[in-house]
This record gives sequence, C-alpha cells and structure tokens, in this order.
Amino acid sequence: MARILVAEDDPSVRAFVVSALTMKGHEVVAEEDGGLAAETADAENGRFDLLLSDIKMPIMDGIGLALHVAAKYPDVVIVLMTGFADQRERAHGLDALIYDVITKPFTLADLLQKVDDALEGKPVEVLSLGRRAREE
Repeated sequence: MARILVAEDDPSVRAFVVSALTMKGHEVVAEEDGGLAAETADAENGRFDLLLSDIKMPIMDGIGLALHVAAKYPDVVIVLMTGFADQRERAHGLDALIYDVITKPFTLADLLQKVDDALEGKPVEVLSLGRRAREE
C-alpha cells in the first residue's frame, strides 16, 4: 500500500480521510495546514506516494503546498480537495502538476476511488462542460 501525506485544516474531515485511507491499508501522515505538511514532506525527503491536500487552509494553502511538493519531489502524486468553486478554478491552472481535484463533500467511495486511480496513474475522467456545470 501507499504512503500518503494528508493536509486538511478541518479536524472532522481530516479524521474521516485518515480513517478511510488507514482502513484501506495505506500509511497516512496527517497535518492540519500546508505549512506543517511542507515541513513534513521535507523532513521525510518526499518519501510519500501521494499528497492529498485541501486547497483553502491557513498558513500555506494547498496550492502553495502543491507547488512546493511538485518542485522538490516530482514523483509524489498530488490530489487536491475543495468545497469552493473559486478554489477549484485556481487549481485548474496547475494541471501539469496535480492529478485531480476532489470536490467536497465527497463520499468514502469517491475518495478511495480517486486515491486508487491517482496511485495507479489512471487517466482522469473529463466531465463535459454541461455535466460539470450541473454538478457545481
């Protein structure tokens, strides 16, 4: 299984994500903001298979964290999470660096499937503009 670094400032979402990934057999390290997650990535010399980060966080947001991790540890797959449409649009400028963005709220099944797909390097399903507009 994979080593996953989770950055999420909401304690309940962080606990849900960590629990789900741990039950699936992954080794998970969780931090409450992007700054701490960047320090952890550096302390571990980027020895993570996946970074799963919220976008909107204090100290360092998920975009800053993604830029930091992608620049120093290009083999780490990056998946971002957000419940805010404007934050999702900011992440689309990082298409070359991130695997995908998961929209909150998400189900346990959605989270685990996205993580599995990212770790396996499966192509991201592209939604049609009409379907994406209906979902947001």
